[in-house]
Amino acid sequence: MQFRDILTVATLRNLIDIALVFVIVYVVIKLLRGTRAVPTVIGLVFLAILYWIAVDQELLTLEFVLRYAVVYIGFAIIVLFQSEIRQALMYFASRLRLPLKKQRGQFGGSVYDEIILALTTLASEKTGALIVIERNVGLRNFIDAGLQLDARVSYDLLVSIFNPTTPLHDGAVVIQHERIAAAAVFLPLTKNPEISRELGTRHRAAIGITEGSDAISLVVSEETGLITYVESGKILRNLDPKQMKKLLLEAMDIPVTEPRREGVKLAETDTDATVG
Repeated sequence: MQFRDILTVATLRNLIDIALVFVIVYVVIKLLRGTRAVPTVIGLVFLAILYWIAVDQELLTLEFVLRYAVVYIGFAIIVLFQSEIRQALMYFASRLRLPLKKQRGQFGGSVYDEIILALTTLASEKTGALIVIERNVGLRNFIDAGLQLDARVSYDLLVSIFNPTTPLHDGAVVIQHERIAAAAVFLPLTKNPEISRELGTRHRAAIGITEGSDAISLVVSEETGLITYVESGKILRNLDPKQMKKLLLEAMDIPVTEPRREGVKLAETDTDATVG
């Protein structure tokens, strides 16, 4: 192999190396943006600068303390930010799936129609509701803790479950593989400190389950009757049935025949959230 060829291969390898580092840094920054991990990252950068100064100025005691503190900082990060780490791993895993193995939508249009019709009816009556749709990450531990039904998804059943006079209305309905797997399911609440305190327990549970999995949550506020769509900890509120169906079909990788309307995008959770 000639010197020119060796130089070309080395240059190409360096370019690939730089590109991979750039992609990883970009994805990590994107995942950390708007989370409670941002102040921690700033603190770690400060410690790194302080350690560099200690080494450069030969501050032996400070260098010794910082060097051995790194081990304990690593354990502390894993314990404190286990939910963020889990979310990041799921983010990478969902995008590394081979196209041939990529799952298509689990549900048919009729199932979505039943869900949307039930939510619309509940919203018109200002009846609170929370429906969670499982995708690739299993929710079996939550299903087992609720009242297992294994029933066909239908408008009548969903409306009956969330009727305030029934014992099943307090909790979430989990839909798995085109069937209602369980009702009266209690979900973990979000721990994001940036979430508005005006958000009720139902909305916080809807956000929390999507932070720890790739599930989709649909919430009806009992205060205003607004319908909220939640995915990956982000919310989109005040949806009409057409917008909601479009979001669901896209999230489940089901082809959407209608042209995509602009303006229907996930919005970061903000402070003027609706109480639910």
